[in-house]
Amino acid sequence: MSVAEPIDLVIFDCDGVLVDSERLSVEVDRRVLADLGWTLTTEEIVHRFVGRSAAHFRADVEAHLGRPLPDDWEAPYQQWYLEVFESDLTAVEGVEAAIAAIDGAMCVASSGSHDKIRRNLGLTGLLPTFDGRIFSADDVDEGKPAPDLFLHAASRMGVEPTRCVVVEDSRFGVAAARAAGMRSFGYVGGLTPPSWLDGEGTTVFADMADLPGLLGMTAQR
Repeated sequence: MSVAEPIDLVIFDCDGVLVDSERLSVEVDRRVLADLGWTLTTEEIVHRFVGRSAAHFRADVEAHLGRPLPDDWEAPYQQWYLEVFESDLTAVEGVEAAIAAIDGAMCVASSGSHDKIRRNLGLTGLLPTFDGRIFSADDVDEGKPAPDLFLHAASRMGVEPTRCVVVEDSRFGVAAARAAGMRSFGYVGGLTPPSWLDGEGTTVFADMADLPGLLGMTAQR
């Protein structure tokens, strides 16, 4: 696939691409896992969980502990995330200017729940940009690295997969884009090493200011 092919839709991941949440989330994840009895390093958490759904997180924890978690297992920990996000969450550096410079249709497709996506976009002032064009792993049977979520977003937006590109920061996200037959742009401004994103159909970049030019969709000003 070539970047010169027409692009009719840019699909953004949320956490780590639009909002600078990965560092915050991973640190709280580390505390939550330790409280449950599973000690992991930051790198191990990034490798196992960044870009995956809450259902996958729960299944992995249950497999490690060898027992099911209660239905309300997350309740004691929700405030930990909320407090950190409300005080420290920001938009990814340069993403607002990049979005403003892109001339074309955009949407969000994230492994988070709809409530989480809307809350994080709201906290960073990005919700109005994507309101009505937000898709969650809760909408499909299989989350990333399966292609279901990106194919669902493309279908709902009325665009053929081959005319979509995905902006991601996780290895599971770029794998999902490849499985969906979409080109991807792997952002390495966060926790994910470039080598985890590099591969067929993926352009790796480190500065959001470069994204509109890489897409070839720069708005005429």
